[in-house]
Amino acid sequence: MILNRKLLLTVTLGLSITAFSQNLNDIRPVLTGAPFLRISPDARAGGMGDQGVATSSDAFSEFWNAAKYPFSRSTSSVGVNYTHMSKLTNDVFLLYGAYHQFLGDEERSTISASIYYFNMGSVDLTKLVGTEVVSEGTAKPNEFSIDVAYGLKLTDNYSMAVTGRYIRSDLSGGFNSDNTLKPANSFAVDVSGYFLSPKHQSFGDYEGQARAGFAIQNLGPRLDYTGNDDSKSYLPTTARIGAGYDLYIDDLNKVGVSLEASKLLVPGPEITGTDVNGNPVYDVPNVGVIEGISKSFSNKKSTMLSGALEYTYDNAFSLRTGYFHESDEQGGRQYATVGIGLKYQSFGLDMSYLVNTSKINSALDNTLRFGLTWTIGDETSNAQDY
Repeated sequence: MILNRKLLLTVTLGLSITAFSQNLNDIRPVLTGAPFLRISPDARAGGMGDQGVATSSDAFSEFWNAAKYPFSRSTSSVGVNYTHMSKLTNDVFLLYGAYHQFLGDEERSTISASIYYFNMGSVDLTKLVGTEVVSEGTAKPNEFSIDVAYGLKLTDNYSMAVTGRYIRSDLSGGFNSDNTLKPANSFAVDVSGYFLSPKHQSFGDYEGQARAGFAIQNLGPRLDYTGNDDSKSYLPTTARIGAGYDLYIDDLNKVGVSLEASKLLVPGPEITGTDVNGNPVYDVPNVGVIEGISKSFSNKKSTMLSGALEYTYDNAFSLRTGYFHESDEQGGRQYATVGIGLKYQSFGLDMSYLVNTSKINSALDNTLRFGLTWTIGDETSNAQDY
């Protein structure tokens, strides 16, 4: 059963970092609990290098930056997204659903909510009895989060939001004969901000519009899978900051460029001694959340970068591409993305595809995302003002 528990943990952590083709001694990634919260859940962001803190508002803004909702073009929307991770088994997938609604007639504040579910498929459990392998049943590990956010325009061009999130991570999958591995529960808070300038005279005769955003995400207590305080897992607390610019070619055509930097605010492995051969021994510090955030800044390679380009025609058709880069030492996630978006009346469809460009194998390679959105309410003043 010990081996099987390690397998479950490996399946989960492998979604953040999977490295087979590089010397493992050179790789010291920052590992966290509930790593599904580090996976982009929506197809639009999935086509733009997995970024969304400073892109324009959409139905899935809850995951990236809930402060974008007060700049939404519609008073209410619903979005559902399905992510298929073909690099793993066929029964591994993610589901994400989000909803937002304006409050009051002044269109300055919003309430929003989302649910994020990660199904890790079925894992056959076995043990060795003498020389015979005996089945111990099947485990179905899964994780999910539920959150609610409130966003408010503080000025005509700047908004902020606060998000509360409940997280549950069940690596045992309902099967745990010796009760040493249990579901872990925690809660977290996000704080985010978003700036959107009015349209202004830009290059030549074209109009332009600037965007910027930030978010501190998943700030909360560590996850306890075993009841042992020394082995609690940090939440994937992340800081994001980004900026972008939209250039309006004419009344129908728009081109947008976006850049984003993100950093895990979680301490990485530190040298705590040497082994019998004189090689350094690394351990993750067992400290509180706030102290862990301060220690994370000593890990200068845990910053991730992404860039994206999006072309939109008449708010009805979009082409997207992007690139994401992470240092080899931290896991080497380096990939290109492409995506497409279609909209007809109040309904929208987004699709994206991820291509690994690193020499390190990634569980995210060949990931497909499909998103459906439904604009429920009327157009807001943002549709004319911005």
